[in-house]
Amino acid sequence: MANNTNVDKQQQILDAAEKLIAETGFHGLSMHKVAKQAGVAAGTIYCYFSDKEDLLNEVRLRVAQRIATAVQADVDDSEPLKVRYRTMWLNIWNLAASNINALSNRVQYESLPCSSEISIRLLEKKMFFKVDRLFEEGKEQGVFKPLANEVLSGLTFEACVALARKHALGFYHLDDEALEAAIDASWDAIINH
Repeated sequence: MANNTNVDKQQQILDAAEKLIAETGFHGLSMHKVAKQAGVAAGTIYCYFSDKEDLLNEVRLRVAQRIATAVQADVDDSEPLKVRYRTMWLNIWNLAASNINALSNRVQYESLPCSSEISIRLLEKKMFFKVDRLFEEGKEQGVFKPLANEVLSGLTFEACVALARKHALGFYHLDDEALEAAIDASWDAIINH
């Protein structure tokens, strides 16, 4: 029972930190605000997290895992590159359109300086293994330009996030035909011609 309570409190703290980050960003985020939002004493946070950086890293990984799971859903590695790419692109589009906060948090986490950034990046890379595999296979087959996976992602999936966020916020509307054209255009940006 005590173990369940500990998990619940830790979950409350992570939920509170994520909510505050989504609402106000990292600036001004304090352990006191997190504790108040979580309904726990400020000292309780330190039973689960060594410091603010540790808490932020855990929230970062939690958000990354949710996004990785959503992005890679229904991606079958036996499918052709273009089919897997389109599935991931649409998964990102749907996630960004339905959950702006999760992707906003992700952008904030990427710009957050953290001392264990290399270990966090390695964990995130493992979470997004199907994305990495897609880019590696595409380069090995000579389909994709020989660019770093981070660059390929920036030209494709990060552009998708930006388009989806503006679509969700009402800056413009992409119908199904325009959406397919955007997928083709982003694919075209990374393939060898």
